[in-house]
Order: sequence, then structure tokens, then C-alpha cells
Amino acid sequence: MSNESPYRDDSGKRPSAHPPHVLRAEPGVSRPSFDDIFGLLSKRRRRYAIHYLSQTPDGAATLSDLVDQVVAWETETSPTDVPNDYRRRIEASLHHTHLPKLADANIIDYDARSESIRYWGQPVLEEYAEHVAAMELPE
Repeated sequence: MSNESPYRDDSGKRPSAHPPHVLRAEPGVSRPSFDDIFGLLSKRRRRYAIHYLSQTPDGAATLSDLVDQVVAWETETSPTDVPNDYRRRIEASLHHTHLPKLADANIIDYDARSESIRYWGQPVLEEYAEHVAAMELPE
């Protein structure tokens, strides 16, 4: 078995032994594995991020907007009623852990310097995220 990647970059070369992403469809990849889907959905804040970003009209958001929504869902109150230290913990968790994990899977582009997020969509992931959102998000 070869360590060469089946994926090719725009020049037609194989860039590495590992595919550049997990979930975006490329030639020869028809749908994400259940392990990939459930790994991404295994943390509540990632589920919240996927749900929020999939609901934005153009898939674009700022970290601040995402944090406000996650705070509202987690506390079932207004983000302005939540202590700043709690908000900062959520922001740090998204910034350092959950958004990079989604970016590594090519679900989003996350620019940490500008704190901008672009969601690319993944229908299979969204389908499972919708089921979970219906059960765990406040009404």
C-alpha cells in the first residue's frame, strides 16, 4: 500500500500522504465517514457552531457573533446577562479548539487574526446536526 495521497492539488501533483481535508467532496470521495461526522459532532460547542453557521445566509460570521449565540444557547439567557469571564472561556474554547478542528476538516475557513468564519456547508453533517439541535437547543 502506497503512502501517496490520492488527492491532487491544482497543479495535478499529490501534495502529501494525507488528504487536505476530511469532509469536502473530492474525486473518489462520495461522503464523509461516520467516524468523521460523529467526531466533529461529539462536542456541544462544535454542534452549536455548525448549527449557527449553517443558518447564516451566506455562511459568514464573526467569532463575536458566534460566541454571543453559543452563550445564549448554553445559558438560555441574553449574552449581556452573562459574566464576562464565562463569555471569554467560551470564546477561548471556540477560538483555540473547536473552530480549528472544523477548519482542519475543511468545514469552515477561520481567520484567527480577523476572527472571521466562512462556513462551506456539508449536507450530511448538517443533517445529523439538525437532529441534535432539535433535541438540545432551547426553544
